[in-house]
Amino acid sequence: MRGKKAPVREILPDPKYNSIVIAKFINYTMLDGKKSIAQGIIYDAMDEIDRLLKEKKIVGGETIKNAQEFLDVLLEKVTPMVEVKSRRVGGSNYQIPMPVRGNRRYYLAFTWLIDAARARKGKAMYKRLVEEMLDSYNGTGSTIKKKEDVYRMAEANRAFAHLARF
Repeated sequence: MRGKKAPVREILPDPKYNSIVIAKFINYTMLDGKKSIAQGIIYDAMDEIDRLLKEKKIVGGETIKNAQEFLDVLLEKVTPMVEVKSRRVGGSNYQIPMPVRGNRRYYLAFTWLIDAARARKGKAMYKRLVEEMLDSYNGTGSTIKKKEDVYRMAEANRAFAHLARF
């Protein structure tokens, strides 16, 4: 390893919900350093989810009180436990299943959610994000499909797990 390891920057909680997870969500949503726009998108999406929870329009959301709890439950459903990493051994590349560590789980979950929302067209970004979050919560949606694809790849390459270094 060359040089020194980059220091881990402390992320301040977001101003509205005082949550580090939502602050990370805002940062992953942000494009070209436009944080206020990303905050508007995430806060509008959270307000919409709050409204849907109050109107009891979210199926299976009887135990969830607010949008923060909804996001926590959604992240449990979306975050991957294993992923495949490419490794070169003896002149050939192998896809090796590896456990996903720490903050990378959040990164993958949020990135999959945001990419799936951006792929939808025709509506405001916060509406697309809400639709993708609801679809993922219900077990459908591109994000859940992506997670299942990653699991399928890891399962198919389980024979190469002995090549992993921890």
